[in-house]
Amino acid sequence: MNLLKNLAISDTGFVFNPATGDSFSVNPIGLDILKHLKDGKSENEIRKHLLESYQTDKETVEKDLYDFFKMLDQLRLTEHD
Repeated sequence: MNLLKNLAISDTGFVFNPATGDSFSVNPIGLDILKHLKDGKSENEIRKHLLESYQTDKETVEKDLYDFFKMLDQLRLTEHD
């Protein structure tokens, strides 16, 4: 999964899609995920990072990450190979 190349992401979690004019806000964990996606990290690398960085269990990370990726797809903020 790749984020749209022209997607703008601020350090405060403001996300802007210039192609559509849509804007969104994400929480700090969402921002962390988006930054890792922008850096080209794989879903497995992001999952591992979340497990190491936040005090949560694997099942919660799996569910929340799946939901977040699904939301990105629904908002058309991603491209697939």
